[in-house]
Order: sequence, then C-alpha cells, then structure tokens
Amino acid sequence: MEEKFKRFSRQREEILKILKETKSHPTAEWVYFQAKRKLPRLSLGTVYRNLNDLYQNGAIRKLRMGTPFDHFDADTSPHQHFICKKCGRIYDLFIDVEEDLKAMAEREKKFRIEKVEVEFHGVCLNCKKLNQ
Repeated sequence: MEEKFKRFSRQREEILKILKETKSHPTAEWVYFQAKRKLPRLSLGTVYRNLNDLYQNGAIRKLRMGTPFDHFDADTSPHQHFICKKCGRIYDLFIDVEEDLKAMAEREKKFRIEKVEVEFHGVCLNCKKLNQ
C-alpha cells in the first residue's frame, strides 16, 4: 500500500485491489458491490471515504464525466479518456497531448499550468457498428 497512508486498512486495500483489476472506470457503487463479496459488513459510506482518501493521496484518479456519479481509475499514469455518448463506456487513450496544450496555454495567457485534463466524447466502435 502507498506509504502516504498512516495505517493499514483492509477495506482500503480491497478497494484499491478491485480498482487495479478492472479497466472499466467504475463508480463507487460498483466498487461497493464488488468489495461486499469479501467484506460483507462493508458500508457504502466506507467505500466513498476510502475512495476519497485514495484520490486525495494520489493513489487513484477521480473522473468527473459530466454524469451524476464520479468514476475511478487506478491507472494514475498520464492519459486521457474517451467517453461513448451511446453506451457510456470509458476508454483509456494514451496520446501525448498534455505538454503541447500546456505550452500553448502558458504562451497564450502567461498562466502557470499545473495540470491538464483532456476528455474525448463521441461514439465508440461497437456503438458505431450497431448503427450502420
């Protein structure tokens, strides 16, 4: 577990394990139902608290996709996301655009940019095939 956490938490360990084992960018509720299999006394509030702790300490990413629910990603490497407007699935995209966008924005406005987040929205290949 990350050294940033002061003490061991079985719940936090299980939640992080679940996130690392999926590429689906799940919601807290999905994580809760998965974790409940091993930790039957787990509450949804505990899942939310632990997800927030993991996010605050940089162990996971929180994705705000314009939906009522946050999604979570255990892959903290620099990457973007594609969200399908038909099925809602979230895909990882590993495109090196952050440095170029950061440099352009800093030149344009003279700001100090600390973080760049890019989302792509459209129709995934599976949904595109269904509509042909």
